[in-house]
Amino acid sequence: MVGAGILSLASAAALVWVLQHRPQHEPPAPPVAPPAPVVVAAPHYVGVETCASCHAAEHASWHGSDHDLAMQTASDSSVLGNFNDAKFTYAGTTSTFSKRDGKFIVNTDGPDGQLHDYEIGYTFGVHPLQQYLIDFPDGRKQALSIAWDSRPKEAGGQRWFHLYPKDNVKAGDWLHWTNYSQNWNFTCAECHSTDLKKNYEPASNTYKTTWAEINVACEACHGPGSNHIAWAHKEGDWQKFDAGKGLAVLLNERKDITWTPVVETGNAQRSAPRLTSREIDTCARCHARGSRLTDNYVHGASPLDSHRLNRLDDDLYWNDGQMRGEVYNWGSFVQSKMYAQGVTCSDCHDPHSLKLRATGNAVCAQCHQPAKYDIPSHTHHAMGTPGAACAACHMPTTTYMVVDPRHDHSMRIPRPDLSVQLGTPNACTSCHAKQTAQWAADAIAKWTGKPPASFQQFGAALHAGSTAAPGAREALVALIGDTAQPAIARASAIDRLANLLTPQTTDTVVGALKDSDASVRQAAVEALGNAEPDLRRRVLLPLLDDPVFAVRIEAARALVGPPEQSLTPEQRARLRVVLDEYVAAQAYNFDRPEGHMNVGNLAGARGDAETAIAQFQQAIAIDPLFVAAYVNLADVYRATGKEVDAQVILRQGIKADPRSAVLHYTLGLALTRQKARDVALQEFRTAVQLAPGDARFAYVYAVALNDAGHPADALSVLNTALKVSPNDINLLTGLVYFSQQAGDGAAAHRHLAQLRELDPGNPEWDQLQQQLDGTGKN
Repeated sequence: MVGAGILSLASAAALVWVLQHRPQHEPPAPPVAPPAPVVVAAPHYVGVETCASCHAAEHASWHGSDHDLAMQTASDSSVLGNFNDAKFTYAGTTSTFSKRDGKFIVNTDGPDGQLHDYEIGYTFGVHPLQQYLIDFPDGRKQALSIAWDSRPKEAGGQRWFHLYPKDNVKAGDWLHWTNYSQNWNFTCAECHSTDLKKNYEPASNTYKTTWAEINVACEACHGPGSNHIAWAHKEGDWQKFDAGKGLAVLLNERKDITWTPVVETGNAQRSAPRLTSREIDTCARCHARGSRLTDNYVHGASPLDSHRLNRLDDDLYWNDGQMRGEVYNWGSFVQSKMYAQGVTCSDCHDPHSLKLRATGNAVCAQCHQPAKYDIPSHTHHAMGTPGAACAACHMPTTTYMVVDPRHDHSMRIPRPDLSVQLGTPNACTSCHAKQTAQWAADAIAKWTGKPPASFQQFGAALHAGSTAAPGAREALVALIGDTAQPAIARASAIDRLANLLTPQTTDTVVGALKDSDASVRQAAVEALGNAEPDLRRRVLLPLLDDPVFAVRIEAARALVGPPEQSLTPEQRARLRVVLDEYVAAQAYNFDRPEGHMNVGNLAGARGDAETAIAQFQQAIAIDPLFVAAYVNLADVYRATGKEVDAQVILRQGIKADPRSAVLHYTLGLALTRQKARDVALQEFRTAVQLAPGDARFAYVYAVALNDAGHPADALSVLNTALKVSPNDINLLTGLVYFSQQAGDGAAAHRHLAQLRELDPGNPEWDQLQQQLDGTGKN
């Protein structure tokens, strides 16, 4: 092939002619140098006043909003609480709120449990409560757990109250206002300020946290505005910004979009599908439950490039997807039919004032025709009554922080029938508190005359997975493969399947590594984290090049240890690069024990006991109540033959947290290895008493009892635990063996039948059957 730089004969001849006929008095033109590359400076933050100079209407709408007032310097205009020597007593401590020399002071219990004066530096939020931040010399800002109820007095407000009214929190407790759970720099700061940089310095254990603006201002969502200013004023290289107007992210997914009523359904249809999620991803940064991995947030990028977002975890959501813990809306909304149909946050909320675009049912009537839906034949409540509100049935509230009711944004059809099956809440009985879920289910069946149905169809599968019920594997596999269901539900199904993996179900998880949704891929990587080394090496290596940060660093973590031993030099080099990213994400959170523990676990997986020990010790130094670090440190000591050190560290942990079941359980294991059987039994018994719902503790305690010559007690422990965990395979297996040993063949066969139902096709059950029948080797 002729190279592109070779002249043709025709072009060469033309060049000769030009050179020969150039006027003699005209010197040859100097060669034209290629233009120098233009270096465009990284955009920087310009401040809300600069934005307001052109966007006055948006600024006026934002001014006074919850975003504007998210955090303020304490002043007469910002502080809502009563600081006129007001007193509040909690857990035996009386705190006094006063004003002195223009400063707002609280006299309350400090980390030593003694009363001290603390100056209020900042207010935090406005409605329905306001919290207060206190500066500490090491750069920490701590959120006082005594808050001001800013609701009107007739609504129960205008009073001081404690955020944990029933917990009797005192100094040293994890929930105490001076401890890590109430630390602003880690927990709260990012979502109450603009361009937050945590700037934690591990060497000195101090923070030098900075922000561009104290509150949630324009650039918190739109990104740094300097290039937009250059474009708007046609300054510098403004043409380079023409396509996106110099904005870090274009939040224009609603531009030119209309919603057209469909007469047949009474609903509206989007004029064009929503093919991107920029707006929702922007909101997710703060309106999702998760943890931050880096300060390097890029506006418009996937939230998983800078955060780890929680999925439908059992402690945060009910298995049908309803919110349980404080989850901030995103995880609810992305499981909704509205999300699937293309609705964005700003279809309902004004993005600047944050108010609804209409009041009451009118906001829903933007898409859902009132003639069909806002009538008693649909609501089954009289018009104008609380029960006739769309949100009452489709967005029921859960109250957090004592006084803050928040709507569930999964916008689901009420399903009291699922409450009967799964034990989940429902909107009907949340109002009709004296009625049962079955009563509500019967009422709905009578109204509709057809079987109940809803968009979210994953509740039964997730519940089966959480309880390890019969058919759980098949139900979870079906859900993972059902792309019509929300991605967050499919990812959550993978989380549950991780505890039920077989060769067949593993294939399903491996297939999910190629899913288009990053959260599904991330769940699959995590589920395969303990798979056979050869499988991990084969299927996870490609994920080192995943475009999403949270996915590829999890792949790197899962590849350390045995899988990396058989990598090529090139593959190891790539793994090192991504492992550096993983370690950087953990080091970013070295102000918390979890960051140190994760680096310690990584070192342990690679056989670096010295680093693992140092990291676990540092985690304990940061938080003496962080139980996992004691357990992992003891395990490293065990693995390196330091059994005495393992027992010492476990006893140290128990002294710090005597009610930690896992510490007593782990100490019981350590004592068993040292042949201290009687003392071990005491520790196992304590663990079971502290955590009666933990089937693993009960199983090991029962085995220890049986080995110690107490078979009747062992059977009693297993039967008691089975009432709490009826589908636990270890409990049932133990009951088969111990029932046979006790001469109760009927019970042994009954429990074996349960095992076959839970895990059909498992060859171990055939072996058990042979033993029960006396045809196998004992």
